[in-house]
Amino acid sequence: MNINFSKYNDGLVPAIIQDANTKAVLMMGFMNQEAIDATLSQKKVTFFSRSKSRLWTKGEESGNFLNYVSMSVDCDNDTLLIQAIPVGPVCHNGTDTCWGTENSTSNTDFLNTLESVIAQRKTAAPDSSYVASLFDKGINKIAQKVGEEAVEVVIEAKDNNETLFLDESADLLFHYLILLQAKGYTLKDVVKVLEARHKPA
Repeated sequence: MNINFSKYNDGLVPAIIQDANTKAVLMMGFMNQEAIDATLSQKKVTFFSRSKSRLWTKGEESGNFLNYVSMSVDCDNDTLLIQAIPVGPVCHNGTDTCWGTENSTSNTDFLNTLESVIAQRKTAAPDSSYVASLFDKGINKIAQKVGEEAVEVVIEAKDNNETLFLDESADLLFHYLILLQAKGYTLKDVVKVLEARHKPA
């Protein structure tokens, strides 16, 4: 990875930290090569603190680490985007991001988080959770559950009970996410198909 540290007088580059699951932007710090090396070796996001003039691992005092997932550099080679999984609040003010909790997640973000949870339970012990037990029963059982929930949605759609309709819709989406994982796919793969079909007016 070619990073241009000479663009700024202090030899540092900005590093934007993004939640690897929700895609929320968590914070921004600065890095030099030493900070990058520490991040890669320790798997904990580490910055160069301009106020302390030393390396600073996020969470070294609070325990709210940023577990490193991946790193990429922008087209000008002078800004980093780091994917990480936060352990606890990110901001020193106690919020999920340095821009406040209210801006940290969206409905789509939650679906990404839910997919991550389902993926983790795919290889868990069958008796550890409902999702793990479904994976253990195999693709036929998972597909059967999706079919059952789809029928329930159709039934509730014909009535006027909005609560039941939304509950059954949630059950259908949840089991569909499990089915996608069982087949080795995610919602992103389905969205790509929809995008390919879409023809802007």
